[in-house]
Amino acid sequence: MSLDRARARTEPPAPETVTPRRGRGTELVLLIFAIGIATFAYVSVDLGALGRVPPNALAYLGGLSAATAVAHVVIRLRAPYADPVILPIVVTLCGLGLAMIHRLDLADGTTRASTQLTWMAIGVTLFVGVLLFVRDHRVLSRLPYLAGLAGLLLLVLPLLPIIGHSIRGARIWINVGGMTFQPGEAAKIILIIAFAAYLVQTRDALALAGRRFLGVDLPRARDLGPILLVWLGALGILVVQNDLGPSVLLFGIFVLMIYVATERISWIILGLLLILAGGFAANAVVSHVAERIDFWMDPFIDPQGQVAQSLYGLAYGGLLGTGLGQGRPELTPIAESDFIGSALGEELGLTGLIAIILLYALLASRGLRAGLLLRDPFGKLLAAGLAAGFFLQVFIVLGGVTRLIPLTGLTTPFLSLGGSSLVMNWVLVALLIRLSDAARRPAPPSATSSSTTDTAVTQVVRIR
Repeated sequence: MSLDRARARTEPPAPETVTPRRGRGTELVLLIFAIGIATFAYVSVDLGALGRVPPNALAYLGGLSAATAVAHVVIRLRAPYADPVILPIVVTLCGLGLAMIHRLDLADGTTRASTQLTWMAIGVTLFVGVLLFVRDHRVLSRLPYLAGLAGLLLLVLPLLPIIGHSIRGARIWINVGGMTFQPGEAAKIILIIAFAAYLVQTRDALALAGRRFLGVDLPRARDLGPILLVWLGALGILVVQNDLGPSVLLFGIFVLMIYVATERISWIILGLLLILAGGFAANAVVSHVAERIDFWMDPFIDPQGQVAQSLYGLAYGGLLGTGLGQGRPELTPIAESDFIGSALGEELGLTGLIAIILLYALLASRGLRAGLLLRDPFGKLLAAGLAAGFFLQVFIVLGGVTRLIPLTGLTTPFLSLGGSSLVMNWVLVALLIRLSDAARRPAPPSATSSSTTDTAVTQVVRIR
């Protein structure tokens, strides 16, 4: 009897089972708000440029609403605990991009906005496919070396003589059946998966410190192999394909993922030194890179005037912008893809451009938050790689547009015209949705009950 009383006094109360909110209602409200912003921007373009409501406004609203509704329903069914903020941010960015492309269509007499909406529908289809077939993100870590090989093969596809295709001097496209596609966008996601799976296996070795130099613990020489291989691979892509953007992006993602895996600042320092060394070497060997750096130092010597016109547009927009449909963004070359950030900055002003950057920052932070909450190391690294790579691409693109860094030729995710980028970014978002669902999903009841039982038994033994 005394033993029972002792157990009653010392045994902790059973923990209350708190089921986290799924957030699907919040997501639905935010999606309605996002569709409203996108439709308002689309209508404002015609009101500002032509003084009338676009005749296809209802068709645009219906198409955007249908694609959004499909994505929302699939999340409700297959990822009910996913972060409710990710999808509304993506829909808002896609809507703003469609509105600006429509604005440029009015100026150029083209119909690229309808094509972009079609690519968005294809992206949502792949988004649904990823959520349906990838039930557990951990299955992606089973074949890291095969995934790495597949990513490298996708990178070299544009070099093949028959299907390889060059646009504006960069050989990063393939042409199949009259349609062009940039396989590097798919390779980026596959290589991030391969990096995460590889670093899970080798992070303990990479975390070991070597010699100390200038107060920094450098990695051991035998552990430098992976980063040197990626560095040489990035330089090889740059030299052969004559493209600066993917090289900087892939190498930057790998360095950031090593830092997340090892928590050693020495890898960041080493990565920056290698980027500088590779930049100086590319400037001396690759004429395309030397040209980009010269135009960065003096944008007025560029015969096309890309960066100069971008800066003029941003200055003309000022703090609050000219208003949608009332600027001259068509004067900036390639405003629909590479320089869409400049076009938006001209008509929405610095305030609107900062709001767009904050949306990107919020999207990346939600991915990093999912990585912090995940229980498995592969999921943590994969979420960190996807989120960091996403924001790094935005920094590289907008940094080139504003002359903070040399122009690289990458596209702004979800805003720029281009099927390859838009479709594969929807796949990236699907993976973030899957990871956030796993992070926010409550732990199985068996694990909680077993841990409670173990605690109670341990306390009874101590009393005895």
